[in-house]
Parts: sequence; structure tokens; C-alpha cells
Amino acid sequence: MCRAAKLIDARSDAIDGDAYKILTPLAETLAAGQPRAAVLMWRSMIDFALDRARSGRYGHAARHLADCAAADTEIENYGPHPRHADYLNSLRQAHHRKTAFWQRVRAE
Repeated sequence: MCRAAKLIDARSDAIDGDAYKILTPLAETLAAGQPRAAVLMWRSMIDFALDRARSGRYGHAARHLADCAAADTEIENYGPHPRHADYLNSLRQAHHRKTAFWQRVRAE
């Protein structure tokens, strides 16, 4: 595991999901070789958008969620982090009323 992926894995709770200009290209770069690190960055941006009801970012968050689903097939071990299905279920429970987001998820 590369140094960046180790740091992301260890400090995923401290990633600022608002820093999408940095996180998006970094996640895309790491996705091929370090899919778990990429997923953790995408999740931070998804969580930021949903937790703060940033509806303008729901389209991006829906695409990031699709990216997470695609990367899931490449991740054998999530370590201490929830598997994709568990993460998705937690989003559905916590944000079930954010219909604009879920409509975009269905469209992806």
C-alpha cells in the first residue's frame, strides 16, 4: 500500500469532504491501484454533501457513490471501514428524506 493510501486509511475520519477540488482528482488517480483509499475519499465527499444538505453537490455525490460501487468489486478487505453495502444502507437510513439525492442515484 502506498504512503498516501496508508494515510487516507488511517485518518479517513479527518478528511475534509468539502475539499472536492483536491479529493476528486486524487480519488480518480488512486482508484486503479488503491481502490479502498479512493472509496474513502469519495465517501467523505458524499457524507459532506448529505450531512450538510448541500443539494448543489448531490449530482457529484451520486456519481461518487456509483464510483464506490464500481470500486467495490476490486476491494477484498475494507479493514475497519464498512463494506459498500453497509455504507449504502447507512446512507439510506440517515438520509432517506433527501429525495433529490436518491433520484440522482437512480439516474446514475
